[in-house]
Amino acid sequence: MGERFGGAEVVTVEAAGKQKSAARFFADILRGAAIGVAFIIPGFSGGSVAAILGIYDALIVAVSDLFKHFRASMRLLLPVGIGMLLGAAALLFPIQWGMANFPLPTVSLFVGLALGGLPPLYKKAGKPTKPRVAVFLGALVFAALLAFLPTATLPEGFLYRLDLFGYVLLFLVGLVASCALVVPGISGSMMLLIFGYYTPLVSLLTDFLLFGKQPLRSLAAIAVAGAGIAAGFFLISAVMKRLLASHPKGTHAAILGFILGSVVAVYAPVIRTSAHLTNVWYLLSALALLALGVAASALFVKFTQH
Repeated sequence: MGERFGGAEVVTVEAAGKQKSAARFFADILRGAAIGVAFIIPGFSGGSVAAILGIYDALIVAVSDLFKHFRASMRLLLPVGIGMLLGAAALLFPIQWGMANFPLPTVSLFVGLALGGLPPLYKKAGKPTKPRVAVFLGALVFAALLAFLPTATLPEGFLYRLDLFGYVLLFLVGLVASCALVVPGISGSMMLLIFGYYTPLVSLLTDFLLFGKQPLRSLAAIAVAGAGIAAGFFLISAVMKRLLASHPKGTHAAILGFILGSVVAVYAPVIRTSAHLTNVWYLLSALALLALGVAASALFVKFTQH
């Protein structure tokens, strides 16, 4: 709403505040969509995207203080959560198709998106000191080594045949994976791949959404995994909140290391299995998408910081 003054409309303070709130809500939905897409790409972390977009610290505080400051927390968590659902749902199948047919260009696009948003995070890490460099290098090596861990292979459709112990194990897997989701640079989907649960969970979810296959057992498995993920979110968020409060620069140095290490973790399995590495046009398309991702990420970060 505005007021008329001299033939022109003057925006009131209240209206300006509403416009700003609406713009922030929309920007948070976009941020959430980017985070949601990161969740479904093995090797990428939703926490990395949140850190790159500058809302990681706020999300950690909102999650850990959800019951203490419910309304204030939900003002951030609601639009981000909506965006995560929309982003993951809209791009689940296109990303799966891209990873199956053009893995290196697809991965390069998202690596570019990650790299383009690193400068603000580097500033948060502060001036390089010996302890911060040590933390950075340790985090980088740890994240990179995840790509070389052996992955388990579980029987197809086993999630439809779980007993009580199987559901407990599924809860614990969700708990660990969610901790990885919250820590930037440590991919929850990568952890699920290591445990052998990534492909079965994605297959169960897509079969349920597209074909309604075994709805009761599907919903039970999804609910148990979701409960584990929720519990892990609250647990690791409380830990990260303490670290960010007591050692902000060192924690951001570790986050930067985790994110850069995750680039190795993303590329390593793709390079090992790709059959087109000698195709010049294939490699050029990957480089072009990498550059496009860097540019798009830098512009998006600039837009969301205003």
